[in-house]
This record gives sequence, C-alpha cells and structure tokens, in this order.
Amino acid sequence: MNPDAHTPDGVRLQKVLAAAGYGSRRACEQLIVDGRVTVDGRRVELGTRVDPATAVVHVDGVRLQLDDTKVTIALHKPAGVVSSMHDEQGRPDLSQYAAERDERLFHVGRLDEQTEGLLLLTNDGELAHRLTHPSYEIPKTYVATVRGQVPRSLGRALLDGVELEDGPARADRFTVLETLPTESVVEIELHEGRNRIVRRMLEHVGHPVTRLVRTRFGNVRLGRLKPGHTRVVEGTELGTLMSSVDL
Repeated sequence: MNPDAHTPDGVRLQKVLAAAGYGSRRACEQLIVDGRVTVDGRRVELGTRVDPATAVVHVDGVRLQLDDTKVTIALHKPAGVVSSMHDEQGRPDLSQYAAERDERLFHVGRLDEQTEGLLLLTNDGELAHRLTHPSYEIPKTYVATVRGQVPRSLGRALLDGVELEDGPARADRFTVLETLPTESVVEIELHEGRNRIVRRMLEHVGHPVTRLVRTRFGNVRLGRLKPGHTRVVEGTELGTLMSSVDL
C-alpha cells in the first residue's frame, strides 16, 4: 500500500470506484489489483482508503469526478434560443433548462441564436475555463446544411484555411455527407471558438449555411438527445472530458 495515497479514516477505494460506475466492488477490486487505478498520481494497492473530497483518482488515465457538488449537463439547444442564462431583451434563453437544478449553472462557450445542438452547462468553473481556453484546442463537430452542390475541392480549401476579416480560419476535418440538387449536407470539425466561425467559413467559400447543428464537443456527443432536452455528463464520459484539459 502506498502510504502517501492512503487516508486511514477514508472510504475504501473499491467502494468509491463502484459508486462512480465502474462495476461491482469485486470488479473494482480487480482494477486496483491490475494496477489500473492511481490516487494523487500514484498507483495503489487493495485496501487503500481515500477521502473523496480531496483525492484525485484516475482509472486507465481517466479522471473520476468525486465532488458531488459539481455537475456538467449536455443540452440540445434549439434554434431561436440565445446562449445566455438571462437575456435582457426577453428572448428565450438557457435559464429554462437549468430551472429544475439546484446548482447555479453557466454555459461553456456559446452557440449563436440560430445554431442548434450540443451546449454544455456546468457549475465547475475550472473545467469550463479550460474547455474554452484556446491552448487546449478542444475539437467541436458540426453538421451543416448549405446551399448548392459542394465540389470535392472545397474540403481541401477549408483544410488549408481561408482568410476571414478577423484572421485565418482552418478546418481540422471536413466530410460531405449528402449532395442534393440545390443543397448539400457537410460535417466540419474545428477547434476554434470565434463568433459564427463555421457559418462565416462556409459563406466565404460560396456555400451559405441554412441549418447548423453542433453534434460533438470534445468527446461528448449529442447522440439522440432531442431539442430542449438535457442529460448529465458523468462517469467515464466526464472523466475523459476532464482528462482532455489536464484535470
């Protein structure tokens, strides 16, 4: 047992792991025996006790959020809703989706009013700060319906980068999903967070956006979440998100 990671009057580590969704206590004991669990950066042995309020626990390099006062929520923001917890102009805002929560939530970044899709709400200030900080380059994926048929050369142009009024912008990945006579559906991934960046890039290359949906933020996916609905981001999904920003 590593004494530096052991808190004698703490909670058994396998119980903490089981409560975090890593299976039965027996399965969690095996994780510890296999050396897949660290506490405060140190590998530990069976019998270790921890203080969930202070311990930093990782399984296979993925952080466990043990502070039950912190919550992160995935919202499918509908079009027509502004990314604000209170809109002074009286427009539909995000407060309606946080009304049933006791925590004081705030949004991680923003989507413009007409853009739909995945928006994270949290009360974890450090996580929110890191997810929006340019140095971490968190990728975001969007599906856009655009006017016109998209030529094959468009992907290369966006990957190479285009020059906008506030500087160059470049896609990390670009895929044409569907081509119709008068419009196309494309998927674009980038890590920038400038205002209306996807819309401006596609309009710059001659394909204005008629509908835009963010489908992914880091490792968190929109999936089948319906517009106006929320779900809690937890377990390994939350841990992977935290690990992506060195938490």
